[in-house]
Amino acid sequence: MTGQTPIEMDTSKPHPARMYDWYLGGKDNYPVDEEMGRQMLALDPRVPVMARVNRAFMHRATRWLAQNGVRQFLDIGTGIPTEPNLHQIAQAVAPDARVVYCDNDPIVLAHAAALLRSSDTGVTEYLQADVRDPDAILDGARKILDFDRPVALSLVALLHFVSDADGAHDLVGRLLSELPSGSYLTVTHATADFTPEESAAAIEKLKAAGVTLALRSREEFSRFFDGLDLVEPGVSVVHQWHPELGEPVPGQDDGVIPGYGAVARKP
Repeated sequence: MTGQTPIEMDTSKPHPARMYDWYLGGKDNYPVDEEMGRQMLALDPRVPVMARVNRAFMHRATRWLAQNGVRQFLDIGTGIPTEPNLHQIAQAVAPDARVVYCDNDPIVLAHAAALLRSSDTGVTEYLQADVRDPDAILDGARKILDFDRPVALSLVALLHFVSDADGAHDLVGRLLSELPSGSYLTVTHATADFTPEESAAAIEKLKAAGVTLALRSREEFSRFFDGLDLVEPGVSVVHQWHPELGEPVPGQDDGVIPGYGAVARKP
């Protein structure tokens, strides 16, 4: 594994990666994460379904990319490993696929080091860095990936934790700027378009706990793909993007899951 200077673990406030783990039924979280997770469930009991739907989208998108010739993946906001992980999906299609994971939570690093095992012919590495420092991510990834060949950049369930004040769209542009033609961008993002009142309450609860939640409209989400060629069917409600490539998530049909997903190619 390739890491940066260790970041001190703060268990006094919830962390999105650990909350996500709790939603998925994992045990690598703290009481503060569970408490905030339960508050989110009180606002919308479908939150665990949303987490699983996002995970399932990642599986389908990764499978599609590998089936269409992509052999390099940069996954930012990895979260605590939950099988099957991105490299397992990619390397099941293409055993020589190279995967770089990136997250800013030290507990993710610890579990990545223990659990993320590559195929014999592929590569799986981990960077400890924050999406708000794209140059550090690019510098680390360049040591593992060949930036002369297409790279699939994955930002699944991440950008809604990055505010406009932190330059979310500019960060994505910076990351894409170093990737060659033929690279891809994969994004999922929560939205308030379908549940405005519950979403406003969630934003305030998380803000009080020191967590940013920047829910974006379909139009704002679509801006992440400016200048790129969207893969059909374009911007979709997450579980409606190529459902034939995966298995349905129990509960996903109980109304619209409030999130968007898309994959796009860099010309």
